[in-house]
Amino acid sequence: MNSLKIKKYISLIESSDVYDVAQITPVTKANQLSKTLKNEIFLKREDLQPVFSFKIRGAYNKLSKLKKKGLIGPFIAASAGNHAQGVAFGAKSLGLKAYIVMPLTTPSIKVNSVKNYGGKVILHGDNFDEAYKYANKLAKKEGYTFIHPYDDKYVIAGQGTVGKELIEQINTGIDAIFVPVGGGGLLAGLGTYVKALSPKTKIIGVEPDDAACLKLALDNNKRLSLSEVGLFADGVAVKQIGKETFSLIKEWVDGVVTVSVDEMCAAVQDTFQETRTIPEPAGALALAGLKKYSKSRGLKNKKLVAINSGANLNFDRLGHIVERVQLGESKEALLSVKIPEEKGSFRRFCNFLGKRSISEFNYRAEESEEANIFVACRFNEKEGKLKLLKHLKAKGFSPKDLSENEVAKLHIKHMVGGRAPQAVVERGEYIFRVEFPERPGALVDFLDKLSDTFNITLFHYRNQGSAYGRVLVGFQSKEKDYPKLLKYLSNTGFRFWDETQNSAYKAFLK
Repeated sequence: MNSLKIKKYISLIESSDVYDVAQITPVTKANQLSKTLKNEIFLKREDLQPVFSFKIRGAYNKLSKLKKKGLIGPFIAASAGNHAQGVAFGAKSLGLKAYIVMPLTTPSIKVNSVKNYGGKVILHGDNFDEAYKYANKLAKKEGYTFIHPYDDKYVIAGQGTVGKELIEQINTGIDAIFVPVGGGGLLAGLGTYVKALSPKTKIIGVEPDDAACLKLALDNNKRLSLSEVGLFADGVAVKQIGKETFSLIKEWVDGVVTVSVDEMCAAVQDTFQETRTIPEPAGALALAGLKKYSKSRGLKNKKLVAINSGANLNFDRLGHIVERVQLGESKEALLSVKIPEEKGSFRRFCNFLGKRSISEFNYRAEESEEANIFVACRFNEKEGKLKLLKHLKAKGFSPKDLSENEVAKLHIKHMVGGRAPQAVVERGEYIFRVEFPERPGALVDFLDKLSDTFNITLFHYRNQGSAYGRVLVGFQSKEKDYPKLLKYLSNTGFRFWDETQNSAYKAFLK
């Protein structure tokens, strides 16, 4: 390592002005994860900063140094959200004016926060790189001073105070620290400080597998630009690692882990279970990498730290996160299974599933001799899926595993069904919405109570964690048999509503 450069950064970090506004954030031990992973797991809680992200450190440090040099702005920054809030908050604290260029895709919670902190928001481009170019263009045109989100020595030094705090807070040796990576400011600052004072501590960068710019640079030993980046973890959606940050990182980084959307979602849940707070996807990124790294290497009795880098989550993202959590833990399987198109076969298949926890069930009658069922099952252990596949094959079925199929996860599971076959239309179809108490085995109990008196032509069930299971079910029945069908449903003891005249059913399913 360039010892002169390292000493310079150590000095910059130790003389940083961040504590004028930033907090010394706590380190929380993740007790459940520590037990599960058989290591001591800690979370560095940067989500507890005034702007709910570590970015306040670097942004304020840079602005403070510039003001001391006599520069009073206006200042301009480009950011997908967290750096923007840091600049806006820092500028307001110092009595300065700041413009922030943010991508059009930025979550509204971050846009509104920047405005509340006094920043003047300019929305431009579909991603950080487009916003960055536009901000630089405005800076040159209007004479604004540009505040870089990561590739600046004072920004890097400000972020490096996270590493300084960790060394002071955890007295005995840290075996590894996992750090989220976008442009590399946090990793560069934290890693430089920690490696200087604790060389044996491994520093591991963590990136989304669809935005792995550091891995690309390390693999090629030079900075390259990704052709495109995924936007799920918008806080780290950067195409190219920073020039200054990479010059530091490549000297001492011990590895890079890439994780999927599902693995990040699972880490969001882990963080909530440990802290009762909800990180944004980029905030849970480091923990997702820690889990993957420790499991793949069989680590035991190690002291591992993940940086919880932020909690600026748009509330409407929660539904998607919750839906993907079980897949991220490999505790849910999405299967496609063919069954004979005959009365009773649907119920028999459900009985073969037994008391397993079913989270999704889609079936629509077809003209052919076989029908496709889309089923999602959840398990308490990873081996559950393999056991289920083996069990179904032993019963004569040929299930297809769609658990890693993005189209199936994002779209197909919500689109299974379609319009009724002509034969069903001619014989008559009635549609009912049914509710029953949600518990393991409740779906099978419901189907057993229905028996095989009426042929089921449509079935959609989705477990969303609520107290009641909700089913949309179709029955083949002549009009003259309708009273018998109503009595039949009443005998199940479940609440139900006739939806045969529902406009949505008529438009898409009839």
